[in-house]
Amino acid sequence: MTGVTFKQLRYFDALARHQHFGRAAEACAISQPALSLQIKELETAAGVLLVERGARIVRLTPIGEDFVAKAREVLLAVDELEDLMRASQGPFAGRFRLGVIPTVAPYLLPATITALTNRFPDIDLELRESVTKSLVADLLESRLDAAIVALPISEPALREFALFQEDFVLVRPQADAGKPIPSPQMLRSMRLLLLEEGHCFRDQALSFCDITKTQPRQLMEGSSLSTLVQMVGSGMGVTLIPEMAVPLETRSAQVSVATFDPPRPNRTIGMVWRKSNPLADQLMDVGAIVRGVGQRMTG
Repeated sequence: MTGVTFKQLRYFDALARHQHFGRAAEACAISQPALSLQIKELETAAGVLLVERGARIVRLTPIGEDFVAKAREVLLAVDELEDLMRASQGPFAGRFRLGVIPTVAPYLLPATITALTNRFPDIDLELRESVTKSLVADLLESRLDAAIVALPISEPALREFALFQEDFVLVRPQADAGKPIPSPQMLRSMRLLLLEEGHCFRDQALSFCDITKTQPRQLMEGSSLSTLVQMVGSGMGVTLIPEMAVPLETRSAQVSVATFDPPRPNRTIGMVWRKSNPLADQLMDVGAIVRGVGQRMTG
């Protein structure tokens, strides 16, 4: 097999992930015809059909499935070789792909971006907001360099670096401001507003209230913390949010915020990256900067 390029392997990896030429081309920032041409040239060079082209969806052939697995190993090795060279050049510079969960990103990122660009003027930040499961998958497949998530992750291939701890607070209608703080047991009998499935913060809130997924309940869901707080302001129930979110999410809502009695519900926010990443020392420096930002916001 001759003539295969790293660019073609990256395009093929994108096509395998998106299973759609248009979406893969958009992810690679090229035109769909250009991506299609590169995939055809890859198949010609490989001498096998890698893709089964349908009217609406793309499927990999059996050899295509094996091919993309090997291609990802090659791409990961190339990425780590590039990182190894970057690590020898001193202060962190160049592309840094950072993922952040949605219940952290709007509150932590503004100050973090400022702190990182001040410390590393030549850094090129690429940010992605998504749920933990998606961020971990991207880390393992070298589509991200690091991610800020709630710990623990318990993925053997990832290094966990604790940043800060933050409490959860109760958000309820403004008319309830003077009422006693409900216990976790009392919350189970109230209309509790939660994030949609897939958000780790949802699971943490359910755990605090000792509510299992199998218990029949009338839970209401929202797509973001902002939506939940606005729903509370409309009298639809109560919710829990992390303390870091309070200044932004409650400033324009008719709600009251209450702190739980000890032991308070909380979570540990951390940064994770692949143990094999040669930029480990630089990532530790980044983690220390983010830790300082987070501690100032939650202290």
